[in-house]
Amino acid sequence: MKLPLALLAASITAIVAAWWWLGLPIAMPPAGPGDDGKLQCVSYAPYRANQNPLDDSTRVDPKDIEADLVRLKQITDCVRTYSTEHGDDQIAVIAHKLGMKVMQGIWVSPEPARTRAQIDRAVELAKAYPDTVISIVVGNEVLLRGDMSATDLAAIIREVKAAVACPVTYADVWEYWNRNPQLAGVVDFVTVHMLPYWEDVPIPVEKAPAHVEAIREQMVTRFPGKEVLIGEIGWPSAGRMREGALPSPANQARFLQQVTANARAGHYRANVIEAFDQPWKRALEGTVGGYWGVFDAFRREPKFVYGAPVSNHPAWRWQAAGGAALAIGVFALAAALARRRRVAVSTDRWIGLAVIATVAGIFVGWAFENIAIESLGFGGWMEGIAWSVAALVGPIAAGASLAVGVPAPPFGALLGRRDERPCAPIAIVSGVARIVLTLLALQISLMLVFDPRYVDFPFAPLLAAAVPFFALSWMLPADKGPRPAAEKLAAAVLAGCAVYIAINETFANWQALLTCAGLLMLALTLARVRAAPG
Repeated sequence: MKLPLALLAASITAIVAAWWWLGLPIAMPPAGPGDDGKLQCVSYAPYRANQNPLDDSTRVDPKDIEADLVRLKQITDCVRTYSTEHGDDQIAVIAHKLGMKVMQGIWVSPEPARTRAQIDRAVELAKAYPDTVISIVVGNEVLLRGDMSATDLAAIIREVKAAVACPVTYADVWEYWNRNPQLAGVVDFVTVHMLPYWEDVPIPVEKAPAHVEAIREQMVTRFPGKEVLIGEIGWPSAGRMREGALPSPANQARFLQQVTANARAGHYRANVIEAFDQPWKRALEGTVGGYWGVFDAFRREPKFVYGAPVSNHPAWRWQAAGGAALAIGVFALAAALARRRRVAVSTDRWIGLAVIATVAGIFVGWAFENIAIESLGFGGWMEGIAWSVAALVGPIAAGASLAVGVPAPPFGALLGRRDERPCAPIAIVSGVARIVLTLLALQISLMLVFDPRYVDFPFAPLLAAAVPFFALSWMLPADKGPRPAAEKLAAAVLAGCAVYIAINETFANWQALLTCAGLLMLALTLARVRAAPG
């Protein structure tokens, strides 16, 4: 028993060491002279985690708005709004009471009646609270969405300018200002959105501040005599990578601190997007859409302290403990089953068990962390739970099968006639787990090929389950017989998708590369399956 215990100890040590490294706080840039960490302005949508502005029945309680603004006043004296519907018009009223400033938004849409109501209410607020409403933003990315022509939008801007005393602007991404430069002659200042993560060619976070500076200088040159305000600048704290652009808590904190410091040093205005995470955006933009806030959606607490180190996995101790528990489970079941069957487990199989336990123990904690982040709606939660079950059951079943030398049966043996099905429970469990894993992998790989923009990479549960089955299939002698058609087709699809995804996402995207590694391991596993002759 000395070898298994030594390997188990080594596995647990590796798991804990990996999670200790993953959880290490990352240092932030040092503060500059006079840098107090306050934001010049921040986009504020008042919707709670269960609220959705796409639902016309949504109405925000003014008490919730006041509670949010009291929190925000600790980090800024200014908020930017986007609409006057759903109770959003109360933001300016409450901000006035708290001594805060508001960039009042008008949501311009293809529905004339709704747009008219927005205009009238915004003008009313600007006149009622002239010391609070410092500007009006007529429309947000209207041209990007194609909701209105630049000519019609300019007419609305002129109407609002004639009705209020405060400056009036329009906000859109910088490319659309380049395409519609005539709007600069209509507005009092140019409001430009710069989101390096969403660029057509995504910008890694270490290069993003310099990219923002370069684009702003381009806009200043493009529109001489006009102030260029950065109307949206931010970085997501969670979601899928886009090439080398990684959403993470540390990257969000680093980026925001660098770009706001640059704005102060350059004496220009920059508005951060956004105040609180907005889960409803996940339905439109994928997981990443819900994680742009500097405060989280549920506890309404800040995600980081200005200037302090930030950990991407603050709960790493629990994740390490969970991984260690899984490793113990893999070794315990394998040893118990081998003892019951009176099977002497060879040294190479104990080493294989250690590999299975270590890889699964590292990635299973990541898989469970991502369930809450990535799951949306009933279907999303069911898929997330299915992945997590595969990440738990796969290594335990594959490890036990390896210990006693029982390969996972072909799909046909489990799904065919009753008299052809295996009798051993461990064979049934491992076979079913491999079928479930294959179905999940086929689904996600095809999504990542045909419509990948908002699809997350399930690298953690995939590797936690695929590595054990890969080890099982390559450490046991291959059966004789033909390759089953189902496994052969699935292997070809998975391998082809893996190659395409790696090229499409580029080698800078490590989430994609780890996912492709899992898909290729599963493809090689399925390629080794042989059906019984006959």
